[in-house]
Amino acid sequence: MRKWFRFAFTSILLLSLGMLTACGGSKDAAGGSGGQSKELTVYTALEDDQLKAYLDSFKKSHPDIKINLVRDSTGIITAKLLAEKDNPQADLVWGTSASSLLVADHLGLLEPYDPKGIERVSPEFRDSRSPAHWVGIDVYETAFVVNTVELQKRNLPIPQSYEDLIKPEYKGLIVMPNPSSSGTGFLTINAFFQLFGEQGAWDYMGKLHENIGLYTHSGSKPAKMAAVGEYPIGITFGYRGVTEKKKGAPLEVVFPKEGSGWDPEANGLIKKKEMKPEAKLFLDWAISDDAMKEYNKNFAIITVPAISEPYPPEYPEDPLKQLIKNDLNKAAKEREQWLAEWDKRFSTKSEPKS
Repeated sequence: MRKWFRFAFTSILLLSLGMLTACGGSKDAAGGSGGQSKELTVYTALEDDQLKAYLDSFKKSHPDIKINLVRDSTGIITAKLLAEKDNPQADLVWGTSASSLLVADHLGLLEPYDPKGIERVSPEFRDSRSPAHWVGIDVYETAFVVNTVELQKRNLPIPQSYEDLIKPEYKGLIVMPNPSSSGTGFLTINAFFQLFGEQGAWDYMGKLHENIGLYTHSGSKPAKMAAVGEYPIGITFGYRGVTEKKKGAPLEVVFPKEGSGWDPEANGLIKKKEMKPEAKLFLDWAISDDAMKEYNKNFAIITVPAISEPYPPEYPEDPLKQLIKNDLNKAAKEREQWLAEWDKRFSTKSEPKS
């Protein structure tokens, strides 16, 4: 059993399952005026600062359904699903990386379901089987978020490629998500394996490790740290850099020349003895126009292209061409082995778990 899985599972046992409720006050949580309460337990790795707006949108369509939300990083959500495989607690998973959901799917933990409107979702961002075992809602991709003021102080150029990041002048200046806990971290090392091959990826990550100051457990934290100048360079997902730049931080968002690693944030229905019809209603809503418009406020690439707003100016003209060729099933199959080896080699620079 891998180190990250043992750590995550232990954390789960120790943490209280005091769930966040999406519907606010007790009247709403009870489903409004006197009706029988309908409840769903939803596991998610969506960012904390995105969830309220998303769930407010759901509440408008389904005010009678109470959402018990369990939110954590991708690694913890994955570990939790696997730990509960014989007695599933969640009704569905919402907004967790597709490569992570595929780990659960390979163990038979997902119930196939085609949510209403699935034909609108771009084929490359949903399961090719019908009914689908997972359906993407948005896509996040590797980018460098660079504090231009801090690099100017050091008289250093802005890195433009993965190869630039391993130059000795950037020693100690880079922060990156830990791939064992962060979906953004995992999609980034997956890109190394897909681009450079197995041995090439390990060789590259060894060199990159020399320049890493810290591995975070949050995919967005490197952008926030770069924004305030804690580290001049954050490896993160592109739109978070755009968000921090809009707040006034002196940032440049760089998409690596070799191509960006990527993963859809995806949804899946949990297979269990008693499956609630409300879970399918939630999954229908989760790819609706209303939901997609909310996702588009936090991600440049959403999976229903007809709803998409123009891409931010920081992005390439066609962001889809920036994405590497990506075998998500291979990533899911190799995930455990890759992360066990990554932990062994590099986890000494990870921040403490809160």
